[in-house]
Amino acid sequence: MDVYGLIGNPVGHSLSPPMHEAGYEALGLDARYVTFEPAADAGAEAIEAAETLGIDGLNVTIPFKQDVLDAVDPAPLAERIGAVNTVDFSGDTPTGYNTDAVGAVRALAHHDVSLSGTAVVVGAGGAGRAVAFGLADEGLSVRVANRTESKADALADEVPAATGHGLDSLPDLLADADILVNCTSVGMEEDETPVPADALHSDIAVLDAVYTPIETRLLQDAAAAGATTVDGAWMLLYQGVEAFERWTGEDAPVDRMNDQLREHL
Repeated sequence: MDVYGLIGNPVGHSLSPPMHEAGYEALGLDARYVTFEPAADAGAEAIEAAETLGIDGLNVTIPFKQDVLDAVDPAPLAERIGAVNTVDFSGDTPTGYNTDAVGAVRALAHHDVSLSGTAVVVGAGGAGRAVAFGLADEGLSVRVANRTESKADALADEVPAATGHGLDSLPDLLADADILVNCTSVGMEEDETPVPADALHSDIAVLDAVYTPIETRLLQDAAAAGATTVDGAWMLLYQGVEAFERWTGEDAPVDRMNDQLREHL
């Protein structure tokens, strides 16, 4: 039996187990997905222990995404982002990947969003970093907007052809933008949005990385403006799909995994 799993602290809320196990079942794979909750300062040790125990692959979530960098051989994109959320143990040494970037790109592509033109990324934290690099690698011109403008500037300095801005610049930034991705937590626990509703328009695609609730205030405003909307569960799904395919070498049963994810949301 192949064993995959997730390390994080806490992990009890994770939706990854039912999503991945639905994929194993659909393909008839002899595999299980389990969760591990190491001490908050033991991320690197957890990677070493997993390798010793013969674990085949791990997802990595808060607070370990940066901590495990020193315990793996990071792929180029993960190294640039500065965070790892997927570890593959099939090589001579554990290899670390960041599938958050691919998750956003594949979520947009699934909704027939053209990955060209200009993208506005709201938030310069971990998710914002991943999405900014992922969209830039697709050839988009990236504008990073953040509450603390200096953090947006710092991220933009690392991302090819990106620029940094404060949130007060959003109306101007969005006027001719093709894609908007919210990478903040605004809208998760309150009926709020980081983006002025009147800045949205019908020529933009809006992805909100928040997936609880599925229909955030931002997505409601975007739909009212006639924009293409992509909820955060699609990004969550495709970052998991990317890990699944990397570990198993199989095409993931996306529909089955999506059904299970949404059933458990």
